[in-house]
Amino acid sequence: MAQVDHTSFITGPITSGPEVTQKCLECHEDQAMDFMKTSHWNWALEQKVHGEEVYRGKRDAINNFCTSVSANEIFCSGCHAGYGMEDVKTFDFTDKTKIDCLVCHDNTGTYKKAAGTGGMPASNLDLLNIAQNVGMPVRDNCGTCHFFGGGGDAVKHGDLDSSMSYPDRATDVHMDADGPDFQCQECHKTQNHQITGNSLGVSPTGDSHFGCTQCHEAAPHAESRLNDHAEAVACQTCHVPYFAKNIATKMSWDWSTAGDDAKEHAADNKDKYGKHTYVKKKGTFEYGKMVQPEYAWYQDGAADAYLPGEKMDPTKVTKLAYPTSTIKDKEAKIYPFKVHRGQQIYDKNHKVFITAKVYGNGGYWKDFDWDKAAKLGMEENPIMIEKGLKYSGEYGFAPTEMYWRINHMVSPAKDALKCLDCHGDNGRMDWKALGYKGDPMTNKKWARK
Repeated sequence: MAQVDHTSFITGPITSGPEVTQKCLECHEDQAMDFMKTSHWNWALEQKVHGEEVYRGKRDAINNFCTSVSANEIFCSGCHAGYGMEDVKTFDFTDKTKIDCLVCHDNTGTYKKAAGTGGMPASNLDLLNIAQNVGMPVRDNCGTCHFFGGGGDAVKHGDLDSSMSYPDRATDVHMDADGPDFQCQECHKTQNHQITGNSLGVSPTGDSHFGCTQCHEAAPHAESRLNDHAEAVACQTCHVPYFAKNIATKMSWDWSTAGDDAKEHAADNKDKYGKHTYVKKKGTFEYGKMVQPEYAWYQDGAADAYLPGEKMDPTKVTKLAYPTSTIKDKEAKIYPFKVHRGQQIYDKNHKVFITAKVYGNGGYWKDFDWDKAAKLGMEENPIMIEKGLKYSGEYGFAPTEMYWRINHMVSPAKDALKCLDCHGDNGRMDWKALGYKGDPMTNKKWARK
């Protein structure tokens, strides 16, 4: 419900999203200027990659889902908080009239954007009624993009999906619809439209991070041994024992198998979760539900990423976004991650990943021609243009990984990990991968120094 009744402030007729924004600007121009400084608007922010300052974000990151925004801009921009971003290169990020206020502030639950329009509102919406009933964002405003990123429910994050709109306590104790029923900004504190928190996938070293101690004590347990663990183990590691609790999340995507008509129509083309394991346009998928996280050392902002145009080694797994901490970093803790794995197209001669065009004229989804899609994608990517990289005419597919930190779907205390879940004979921790010689509970000499 709106905090302020806007019925007397906004009158019709209103037939388009930009008309709504013009009404909003009559009172909220300062807020618009604040919003235009955010990564939700610019899809980029100042951060360090390989130790150097860069201006980077969703607009130019390489991922192992659809590979990049530039491959499919007109659909990807459906999650931009603006109108008509059909092309990131030409979109006017200084034009405040293009801000989509409703996507974050609609309180009717009826607002939505039309697919394939660069973020324009869907037709047949009662925009006047929606504009008159705006207020502070609720979970579904955030979830419009963060639950459905990557083209479907639960695809990307693993710990964010539509079940988090009104979850039960077993799904998430903080967002439990029966109480405390937090909205997202309860933890993601917001000032001047700057929202704390960054996705490691697009902003690995963004500095607006926060943690559980924002609300909880650093040593919250009655048992001292548990509090001792908190020096090296993140709260999420014990308290989010599984993600994708209700809806299966995508765990791998192999583009190299795309283009097979017969495989798409095979009788066994669905898994036990009802998800398609193969789509001709996209290749082979694997999904998981009640997934046990993988674990790595991490501290705020200590992460890195692959940059477009960088050399890669096709014989090795390229990490596209990943934590960089090790057991030697005293501020780091063991955190849970979803690791999404892929096989994606690269240029055999330049040894760089290709942002192949998938949608539109010449796109792979239309012609099923990787050569054409690779050539067009490289020609249209501004970073490839800047680096003078044109498609060499030879492509292959190489393995990649992306790390997504798990923070949501916090379980009730009774369902947190128990001692033997990590320290038992079949414990979930890969101690040697974490830098230990073995389970530190069985030999004090192996403990973190």
